[in-house]
Amino acid sequence: MTRSPYRVLLCDLRSDQMLDVLPLTGVAIDDYIGKTGALQGTVPVPTREIAARARAAIVPGRTAVWVERGRTLWWGGILWTAAPGVDTRGNVGIDIQAGGWSSYLYHRMLYDTQEAVQVDQFDLVRGLLDYVQNTRGGDLGITYDQHVSGVPRDRTYSRYDLPYVGDLINNLAACENGFEWRIASYRDADGRRVKRLRLGHPVIRHGSSDVVLTHPGPLLSYRWPMDATGKANAWQSRGASDNTNQTEDSVPLMSPLLVNSADIADGWPRLDGSSDYLTVEEAPTLAEHARADATAALNPATIPEVEVLLGDDITPDLLGATVRLRIRDMWWPDGLDARYRVVGITVQPPERGRPETARLYLEVPT
Repeated sequence: MTRSPYRVLLCDLRSDQMLDVLPLTGVAIDDYIGKTGALQGTVPVPTREIAARARAAIVPGRTAVWVERGRTLWWGGILWTAAPGVDTRGNVGIDIQAGGWSSYLYHRMLYDTQEAVQVDQFDLVRGLLDYVQNTRGGDLGITYDQHVSGVPRDRTYSRYDLPYVGDLINNLAACENGFEWRIASYRDADGRRVKRLRLGHPVIRHGSSDVVLTHPGPLLSYRWPMDATGKANAWQSRGASDNTNQTEDSVPLMSPLLVNSADIADGWPRLDGSSDYLTVEEAPTLAEHARADATAALNPATIPEVEVLLGDDITPDLLGATVRLRIRDMWWPDGLDARYRVVGITVQPPERGRPETARLYLEVPT
């Protein structure tokens, strides 16, 4: 059996104290900007001694998982499920699944009302993270810097809504003139493992030089979807219901109806869309959401996917970086030469002689 280049560092989630280091096979890693990444893999258990070590270290919900490939830290997150089992050949292994650090924020609720007036949206995010980590048992050691976006917001988050903190951050990011966020994993200059909140306005960018991918060449395949099922040129958003007058039927707060007449005049049919923000009680805030949603729906983003060979330049550290695609084939007979930002990456293990590859998800430049 070929030795896997991957291994997992299993640590106590709250203290990050090392519990054990074990090999990992069948690795599938993905990571994204604006979406929680995931890990799947199998810890082989060839001996009783390894079984005892794994049993002590692999505890879903309280074990941190750091993934190394060779000597490089590639991924970090929280172990959520584990399933020991045996295959038809009698080999024992533990299938594990983990979510990136941001998955923790979807397991934490806001139990205290929070109010902010003209606070920078990045400070709102950091305030929510502080709320999470200042509770007993809630500090995972996620750090951040102090830069601002320059976009002030008014927000009231009610404890009666029992919102998940991750959802609050996503809703804030999706507003007009919003931002992108992720929690990155890496080693600092001293070799320490770091969980770092990354915030970018309007987007997260990383790296100063382009990674060039060519087809034919290291770019093995691509998929270029075109999809109008989510397109809309008329939009309205719905907010919280008005329950102040008990003698009348309550009606929800509604944003203005936004109709893009220019798109219809250009020949597109009328296509309607809507969104719900059932905890939003302020008309200006609802209007911000509606405008952002209407803009996104007018020309829905396409996410090209390219499959490339793993190499020194292709690692999960590419998130936010710019790649330059050079393609010449029947679809691009005159050649494509354009830059795209990497917004997602999935590492795919080798199968039946197929080399180890990565699938990159790209943002089409606007």
